[in-house]
Amino acid sequence: MYPEYLVAPMREDLTRAGFTELKDADAVTQAIESEGTVFVMVNSVCGCAAANARPAARIAAANAKHPDKLVTVFAGMEKDAVDKARDYMLPYPPSSPAMALFKDGKLVHIIERHQIEGRPAQMIADNLIGAFEQYC
Repeated sequence: MYPEYLVAPMREDLTRAGFTELKDADAVTQAIESEGTVFVMVNSVCGCAAANARPAARIAAANAKHPDKLVTVFAGMEKDAVDKARDYMLPYPPSSPAMALFKDGKLVHIIERHQIEGRPAQMIADNLIGAFEQYC
């Protein structure tokens, strides 16, 4: 686990944009298994989360058509919440950062770390917006 003072600004980067932090497995289950669309961002301290993933998530969340719920879990912090979110993302392997869109509890779109690294935030956001337009 990382010191909270270190991750607080990274958490706020998403909560200021309207994301709700999920800090336990039950909260993850409630969010994902709810009716409608849910966008889950697996946040991380890595450089590609700061430069690419979080900015892309914020851009996509600001799109006119977006999921009913925007939620986030933080890798390396709330282990149970992250593990539960990753269970819902199977068969994809654990990835931090990662972004997943669920509709009525079913995974319909995912972006893994290898699709985030080295790509501009706007390109990732465009990918997410395309999924939002299709499923939301």
